[in-house]
Amino acid sequence: MLAPDHPDIVPPMDDPTNPATNTAANPAAPPELRTDLTETDLRERLSAEQFIVTQQAGTEPAFTGAFWDKKDAGIYRCVVCEMPLFSSDTKYESGSGWPSFFEALDPEKVTLIEDRSHGMSRTEAVCAHCGAHLGHVFQDGPRPTGQRFCMNSASLDFLAE
Repeated sequence: MLAPDHPDIVPPMDDPTNPATNTAANPAAPPELRTDLTETDLRERLSAEQFIVTQQAGTEPAFTGAFWDKKDAGIYRCVVCEMPLFSSDTKYESGSGWPSFFEALDPEKVTLIEDRSHGMSRTEAVCAHCGAHLGHVFQDGPRPTGQRFCMNSASLDFLAE
């Protein structure tokens, strides 16, 4: 598990006193989130499960999502904004029942946030472009990164190569 002060952890976005989330104090802070989609727009575009997962940090049940065992070559994108996030080249079978990747296409496209909900300390992964909840990152993945990006299928769509 990453320490709270690890450089890959972004503190919760709701802390205006934190210099890491204050763009005036830190020009390298995460980009502004996409705000052109209203809740009504999102509810019309997304399934109920996709809305709960991406907008309310929900989790789909293990072994039920569309992509947990998908083996086709292609790119996994954010279901909300279509940002390319993961490649099938980094997808692996973790045994968890969720799509798992050992790295993002580009680390700048997935923001990592300390998550202390549900009495646990975890690292939440969100789309850096629109803020959609994707899943969590754990430090029990394969080489070369040792990371497991454990994503919800409901937060992703897939483009075959």
